[in-house]
Amino acid sequence: MKLVLVSAILASISFAFVSPDSSNKSNPLQDKKKWVAPESSKKVKNPVACDSESLSSGKELYNKHCKSCHGATGKGDGPKAAELETETGDFKKMAPHTDGELFYKIKEGKDDMPSFKKKISDDEEIWNIVNYMNTLKKK
Repeated sequence: MKLVLVSAILASISFAFVSPDSSNKSNPLQDKKKWVAPESSKKVKNPVACDSESLSSGKELYNKHCKSCHGATGKGDGPKAAELETETGDFKKMAPHTDGELFYKIKEGKDDMPSFKKKISDDEEIWNIVNYMNTLKKK
């Protein structure tokens, strides 16, 4: 009898965490597609100059790690994009992101977007990707 009671209590508690919020506020468990970087990352300035060396390195790294999903020009049309549950989006049509937000998202990842903090452990290389991504938003 105690087991049934404990199971019922645990079930009701779990429903409290996944049931829709009765207010109009977004429920983070349901709104997995929205990805907002922390405020602190928005203010981080890119310490790497956007010069030819950075862009060359950024392009090489982008082609190696990002192109398969985000596409050659950042339109979200890479060969693996169709396999993903999360839309990769078109860099030109996305809401503007600061360099700090892009750096954070590349490094940390979320859902289908992998974290690159282990694959690309040198922060300067991630900043090079950010510099290159910014050129794709202009094309």
